[in-house]
Amino acid sequence: MERLTFMGFLLRLASSLLLVALTWNPTGMSYTHWVASGFPTVQPLQAVVGLVLLGGWVFSVHATWRSLGRFGVLLGVALFAAVVWLLASQGWIDLSHSGSLGWMAVLLLSVLMAVGLSWSLVQRRVTGQIDVEESHGH
Repeated sequence: MERLTFMGFLLRLASSLLLVALTWNPTGMSYTHWVASGFPTVQPLQAVVGLVLLGGWVFSVHATWRSLGRFGVLLGVALFAAVVWLLASQGWIDLSHSGSLGWMAVLLLSVLMAVGLSWSLVQRRVTGQIDVEESHGH
């Protein structure tokens, strides 16, 4: 039975951060910027990379949604919005600078996905209950 370790969570966070930042980030060096620069023409390598990224997104979003549910995802988004508000109210981030807001969005979305990817393990440890996906028709 797998246990959630700090290193396991960090690996989930790193993979989520990599997925989000490769897809889009405020530096202008991302998959989205790469495809947008030649749109509507899409090169074969761009299609392959896009499909790999899409697979990562489908897996991560599905696992996060299944683990946290609608309420958990909404609670996470609300919590992160409040954190951004707190950081801005204290002057620690400047929301008028689109780069800092963009990086906050990348980081917080990555954290939300990492929590979603880890939540079943946390829940099992706290409650002793195991999440089992329903089998449809089998």
